Amino acid sequence: MSNDKRYPLIGVGVMIRNERGKILMGLRRGSHGAGEWCFPGGHLDFGETIFQTAEREVLEETGLNVRTVELFSVSDDFRYIDTDGKHYVTIGVLAEYLEGEPQLLETDRCDEWRWFAPDALPDNLFEGTWWMIENSRSGRIYEPARKSETVTAT
Repeated sequence: MSNDKRYPLIGVGVMIRNERGKILMGLRRGSHGAGEWCFPGGHLDFGETIFQTAEREVLEETGLNVRTVELFSVSDDFRYIDTDGKHYVTIGVLAEYLEGEPQLLETDRCDEWRWFAPDALPDNLFEGTWWMIENSRSGRIYEPARKSETVTAT
């Protein structure tokens, strides 16, 4: 008997603001959401805390050292299920920018890093990043991506 049950992946996205209040975003390439802007981040590794993931991913992707401050968003990301078979639960972490300029260290995954003013963010946002921004603006941590339906045991 095979077990065809699938489970969502856990992603961690990191919102970093520089000393001018601008937010760092990268233009995705080579994976689901290619051509969309996102915060630095990646998969939660087994045995790693959410904050460890946030700091590791930012360093691996941008070369920046940051200090994590707080968890501010959780989202159900369904946009890529039909096209790429991807279902994520994304955790948004706010991090303190320490110093330096972002470097393009994973050219197979990102075309560029750019600082954006909060009132001039791009329209083509990666779903997890979109939810983080929406949750941050509304002052909530979580908003269901789908309205509740009748739940049955499986």
